[in-house]
Amino acid sequence: MTPPCPPLAEADAAGLSPIVLAYVGDSVYELMVRSYLAVRGRVKPDELHRLSVGYVKASAQSESARLIKDRLTADEEAQYRRGRNAKAASRPKGSGTLEYRRSTGFEALMGYLYLTGNTARLSEVFSWIVGADGREGP
Repeated sequence: MTPPCPPLAEADAAGLSPIVLAYVGDSVYELMVRSYLAVRGRVKPDELHRLSVGYVKASAQSESARLIKDRLTADEEAQYRRGRNAKAASRPKGSGTLEYRRSTGFEALMGYLYLTGNTARLSEVFSWIVGADGREGP
């Protein structure tokens, strides 16, 4: 998955609001999840949405952040923390504040990796999540 624009320098991406990085990261992660589920072949079309929600809801993203946290570089950890600590205007119903903040950090990291053109690393991080324990979703 290649960004439709030239990759940003890490300093330029780090200069973006963490909420903007999370906005992009949320879309990138959802596309990765949908693509992953669609090509697996065992998923019935009517199950795709239900399964994808299992990955992209705040609680699942928070758990994904926990799974990958120890494998992040110092720079990636900094981007995660920026997103986690960002002040969001609201949070989804059914999600606690800490869970939502962790999921925002996770999304900010995904957005950062994508916008800097580090798609190989983005794919590696995604593989840690989907390969964590062989489940159909987090």
